Amino acid sequence: MALAQARVSMPAEARRGEILEIKALIRHPMETGYRVDSRGQPIPRHIVRRFAVAYDGEEVFRMDMTQGVAANPFIAFSTVATRTGELVFTWEDDRGEVVTVRKSLTVTE
Repeated sequence: MALAQARVSMPAEARRGEILEIKALIRHPMETGYRVDSRGQPIPRHIVRRFAVAYDGEEVFRMDMTQGVAANPFIAFSTVATRTGELVFTWEDDRGEVVTVRKSLTVTE
């Protein structure tokens, strides 16, 4: 299963210094590698191992994941609005597949 759908929820505008709540979700099986299929064959491990967010080129959040994370990982975090720029959300799984979502943020005084 390829990485497919990722969604990010965040405001498009904020005041300088405002704390932003950001939510991100990706559809992914997060297969642990410990289960077997209906024929008793092991199901290969397939997990998202890293999630990172860059705000105007600077990394502001990173999370390394393990088999303990459930399918379709949902992540919520906060950051501070400092300047107008782009937030780049990147998920990478252990098969080398990468999904990127870009969101713009306009910061007012």
